[in-house]
Amino acid sequence: MAWSTRELAELAGTSLRAVRHYHEVGLLDEPERRANGYKQYGVAHLVRLVRIKRLTDLGFSLQQIAAMGDGDDHPEEALRTLDAELAATIERLQRARVELGVILRQSAPTDLPSDIAPAAAETEMPDSDRSFVVVMTRVLGPEGMRAYGDMLRSPSTDPVAAEFEQLPADADEATRAAVAERMAPYVSGLYAEHPGLDTMTSDAPRGAGFASQAVTTALEDLYNPAQMDVLYRTQALLAEQGETGSP
Repeated sequence: MAWSTRELAELAGTSLRAVRHYHEVGLLDEPERRANGYKQYGVAHLVRLVRIKRLTDLGFSLQQIAAMGDGDDHPEEALRTLDAELAATIERLQRARVELGVILRQSAPTDLPSDIAPAAAETEMPDSDRSFVVVMTRVLGPEGMRAYGDMLRSPSTDPVAAEFEQLPADADEATRAAVAERMAPYVSGLYAEHPGLDTMTSDAPRGAGFASQAVTTALEDLYNPAQMDVLYRTQALLAEQGETGSP
């Protein structure tokens, strides 16, 4: 007894379209035809089709299946390779679920790493600061990011931070100088509490110079001229005091 294309597809648990496609790409041999022109499939076709379907369900591509050939030998090496790929995929998905859990539980922003996002959510970080943090996560290395992350997870309540955030672009000279005077001890305290900040660009993937330039570009893009002036004044005050920390 021979089966039609539809019967073969139903027996193998696949579709007519799939059977025709396997013929087109050379995975499934064309069967003989009856006198009326209809295809007639045998057991060998069914076994081959079941094998193709099983392998595709496991995750093999048609190209990989073709490379295995028509034999029924146990493709141990290919299966082990696929198993390793699936293990890596499962690990990635598990990490993604952990991050999704953090985002959902804490309404954390999606543009920050999971270990930093909660701090941003809890402190209601201004958009400019959060955007700056995003830049830092892209240019710092593991050690630098660890030091920077420790600082973010220990937010300061010094009022000068809020004063700096609210500083208008047209703030006068006296106001900027006064804010910088109060900012210097605040920044100095941050560096004393988190000494790793002094060398946080040392392991930057693209080098300390690139990281420093990216930081400067981000600051100039995110903060207004008065705020930038305060940062430069603060840095100058710290230098005068012999301290290496910068805002």
